[in-house]
Amino acid sequence: MNVCAALALCVAGVATQSPPSPADGVVLAEQYFKNVQALRGIPVDEFMDTMGMFAAATGMNCVDCHVSDAGGDWAKYATDTGFKQTTRRMVAMVNTLNEGSFGGRQRVTCFTCHRGLRAPATLPSLDLQYGDPPPVDPDQITRSTPGAPTPDQILDTYLQALGGAQRVAGITSITGTGSYRAYDDFELSPLDLYAKAPDQRTTIQHSPYGDMTITFDGKNAWMAAPRDIRPFPVVQYSGGNRDGAHVDAILEFPGRLKQALTNWRVGPESSVDDQDVQIVQATTPSGFLVKLYFDTKTGLLLRSVRYSDSPVGRVPVRVDYSDYRAVSGVKVPFKRVATWTDGRTVFQLDSVQVNTAVDASRFAKPKPPTPPKR
Repeated sequence: MNVCAALALCVAGVATQSPPSPADGVVLAEQYFKNVQALRGIPVDEFMDTMGMFAAATGMNCVDCHVSDAGGDWAKYATDTGFKQTTRRMVAMVNTLNEGSFGGRQRVTCFTCHRGLRAPATLPSLDLQYGDPPPVDPDQITRSTPGAPTPDQILDTYLQALGGAQRVAGITSITGTGSYRAYDDFELSPLDLYAKAPDQRTTIQHSPYGDMTITFDGKNAWMAAPRDIRPFPVVQYSGGNRDGAHVDAILEFPGRLKQALTNWRVGPESSVDDQDVQIVQATTPSGFLVKLYFDTKTGLLLRSVRYSDSPVGRVPVRVDYSDYRAVSGVKVPFKRVATWTDGRTVFQLDSVQVNTAVDASRFAKPKPPTPPKR
């Protein structure tokens, strides 16, 4: 099991039971895991996002909260520890604060106090007080910034930078092969990408333990993964994870962006890796919010940011785009870096084809992966 997969999952703090076998649908955490107490009634994928939020807020990983020998045995994550018991009390405290002082809105989260520290800091930092505070991007743009370009102007510049609106609109499918490396992985592993307009997308990450597949069929999303990487063979995404998979599929076809997303707003200028960017916000038909960061010089998309809700706060997911190369006259980002609270994966495409036939079966609900022969 690679380190990234372990870190992403070990923080879950629960053990798998015999997997439920319901009809197609979302499975709740307590249906799948043991010893779930404070986080009952939420889908499995949202439960995992919550574990990532704990890790991001405290700077801790799986063995910090769970028994040290749980690394290779999912059942041992159910064992109670002092940290797990404290976490349950903290969840109750945060809920009480938000209910009593903010009308139930999530104004206080684990990160509010911890900010990456195991124990919240209590002394003020003079360097922070008298230094330049780090830039903070708005989590939501409530109104367009006066004097900024219009959304249409920014999107038109983007399409022109890609190769022209007509050429970009003519892309109906994308297939690609390449490699990926998860956080702390030392070796690259093969990757396949399939996308079909307007909003279907599948990625297959091949690993020594079996294939991990993430699919959005235009309506529903799933992840299938080997047991060495994830404790569940197939999980249906819910809420923000499903909507996030939808956004990833939409962004494969920029020629349809104006129609696919609505409620466009232009935010302030910011920077991505020392490059000036213009932030543009939009929503999917379901109301899911996504922020797009366009290079003010080249017009190209450098970053997307979206958020999934969890019982302990909103969880950010960021994708950075680079290494644009022309394919049939249209620029495609060959490098994408996905970062979220419990992992980071670098995807590097080596070969991309457009407008080739993609079988509909590529976007069907994935089957549980078959472990490779060892």
